[in-house]
Parts: sequence; C-alpha cells; structure tokens
Amino acid sequence: MLTDKPPPIYIVRVFEKPHWRTVLTTKDKQKAFDMAKEIGDKVRVEEITPKPKKR
Repeated sequence: MLTDKPPPIYIVRVFEKPHWRTVLTTKDKQKAFDMAKEIGDKVRVEEITPKPKKR
C-alpha cells in the first residue's frame, strides 16, 4: 500500500465577472505565486492535495 502523499497542486485563478477563471495549474508553488503576483488584483492561489489512488 502506498503511504506517500501525492504532491500538492497549485491553481491560480483570476476573477472575471461573474466567475473565477483558472489561469494556471502547476505543481510548482513558486511558479504559481510568481504568476499571481504578475497578474495583480483579483487573483487567488489555491492549494489542493490529490487523494492517493486506491487499488
């Protein structure tokens, strides 16, 4: 059985009325935050951890 957790995935989203639009999905945290900084306002970075696959 796998005990290793999968690496987190970072999602960069920008708000464009009336919805949040995904701009970037990456496993690289620094890249995600750099992209968010470059965009500026109305942006968020979400961190999700995928569930390990069951066999």
